[in-house]
Amino acid sequence: MKKFLMMFAIAAAAVFSTGCTRVTDGEVGVRVTMGGTIQGNELGTGYHQTMIGDVLQFPVRDLTVPLNDAKPLTADNSALSDFDVSVVYSVSPTAVAELYTKKAKSFHMRSPDGDVYLMYNYMTTLVNNAVYKSVRSYKSLDVADNRPKIEAEIRELVMAQLKEENLDKSLIISAVQVRNIQPNAEILRAATDLVKSQNELKIKENEIKIAKAEAERQQALSQNAGQSIAYMQAQSQLLIAEAVKAGKVNTIIIPSNLTALGNFSK
Repeated sequence: MKKFLMMFAIAAAAVFSTGCTRVTDGEVGVRVTMGGTIQGNELGTGYHQTMIGDVLQFPVRDLTVPLNDAKPLTADNSALSDFDVSVVYSVSPTAVAELYTKKAKSFHMRSPDGDVYLMYNYMTTLVNNAVYKSVRSYKSLDVADNRPKIEAEIRELVMAQLKEENLDKSLIISAVQVRNIQPNAEILRAATDLVKSQNELKIKENEIKIAKAEAERQQALSQNAGQSIAYMQAQSQLLIAEAVKAGKVNTIIIPSNLTALGNFSK
């Protein structure tokens, strides 16, 4: 009897393991009848029998939509060289069956492992449209400086579209991250050349100021030198006159303006 019960338990476990599907944490299950009808009640975490019918599993938490290598136009009609952004969203567990049955199959994406990411392709389209609309408001060289603002705008634009489609309760955005921004190479080159020319202009202007200051200095020195020589000559003549007056000089002093005829030149 014990041997029979043990064999029965093993057989039951085998049937249970092969006739059940396990819905893990972060997933929601939906039962499909033998006739292929999707039942409206979502299945939570745990084991669910699939001996009759089937159970589809849908990841619902932190689904990431990466938009890579986008080239949106900026306000100065220059396409960015590269723009990468990731948007993370979740699916409301109570909306899984409705989204899967009532929305177009092209809105969803099936992974290589067979998982169905609800509304993934639809969200990719919304993110792409939001990126192009947001970036269009900024000049090429201003996009990187406004990264947080652009992230907020992308989120707002996507949420506004979800609300318009009555999907704002079913799809919840949890994060938007702009991962890379690369302006157009020609715009960067032009900006670099402009900065270089501005720096060269400042250097030339500074050289002109230095040359002007030096010229003014030389002129001032020249004027001061003439005045100093005249002053020194007057002082010398005064000292000689005082010495002669005191009888300390026996030398005959001939004025510099005395001519050969004994007249004084003017």
